[in-house]
Amino acid sequence: MTETSSKEIIIPTPKGDIRILSFCPPEQIQQYTFERYFGISDDFRSLFTQRESLAKSAAAEGANVVLALADTKDIIGYGLLAYPDTGERWAELGTEIMMEIKAIEVGRAWRSAGIAPGIVKMMLAYPRIEEKIIYLVGYSWTWDLKGKKLTGQEYRRMLIKLFEPFGFKEYETNEPNVCLRPENILMCRVGQNVRQKIKDRFKWLRFGLTPWTWKVDKH
Repeated sequence: MTETSSKEIIIPTPKGDIRILSFCPPEQIQQYTFERYFGISDDFRSLFTQRESLAKSAAAEGANVVLALADTKDIIGYGLLAYPDTGERWAELGTEIMMEIKAIEVGRAWRSAGIAPGIVKMMLAYPRIEEKIIYLVGYSWTWDLKGKKLTGQEYRRMLIKLFEPFGFKEYETNEPNVCLRPENILMCRVGQNVRQKIKDRFKWLRFGLTPWTWKVDKH
């Protein structure tokens, strides 16, 4: 068994038990149905609208795709934890230090059943998690406000309530997209074994500064 072998937990719900699987590879994702609960509606677009896009994300180095399954074959929820793309601000801290919760979604018909915390738990069941900084950026224009019947600020509080029990905290940043609207949010979980030097650099990076790379003229 490798470090990233798939693991499974069971979440009981009023509609039956839900299996939540971690580290699902592309070929496994292709075996399940997806479009039934995710896609594009008049007022909302899912983060992933096609099973193939989710499978492609699972092929990325180090990615952890978590699936919530009903009736053994229907994907009713998913999460994606992966390294930031090269060129993104958060990649500048160094190789394999920061990881992003790029997506978490539960189909409308299955919400309020306690599935989302199970997905978060399985995303964070990651090798050497305490040596990493895990982050998420919440943009209100991607949220299903009508489906949840919430305002932007209410949805923001819901995200905080979901992630705080797992050690996430809200952090200030000048990242342009986060700053566009007051309800947008940056949350991070700093691992217990992250070195102080990395923590200090993270403070600078949140505001777009990388002084450790600056060349100082000593003359």
